[in-house]
Amino acid sequence: MAGLKKGRGRTTQLADLFDVSRETARKWLNAEGLPELARQIDMAVRFGVNFEWLATGRGAPDGATGVREAPAMYRPETRDQLRLVGLVTRLPRERRNALLVLVEALAEV
Repeated sequence: MAGLKKGRGRTTQLADLFDVSRETARKWLNAEGLPELARQIDMAVRFGVNFEWLATGRGAPDGATGVREAPAMYRPETRDQLRLVGLVTRLPRERRNALLVLVEALAEV
């Protein structure tokens, strides 16, 4: 998968990025299971690959034959930031708004 190092440690790296077990990550990498839709979208954006290719195997990984999304404005720099962004994007809107209020209050300390 684009963006992951090759060879040993790839499963652990994927598991850490998406806060799942190594067994779940192994199944994803070996096409024995699929992440839920929201996570697939997140993966496509993070790894810079075409969503259709990631989800179905059809088309080009780089989206050369289709419309390409603009790169994300924010690129997390640490594993903690990446994990936080992934978790926040999975929250329902109401909980994201509550989290935003909490983080803003904490930042004022």
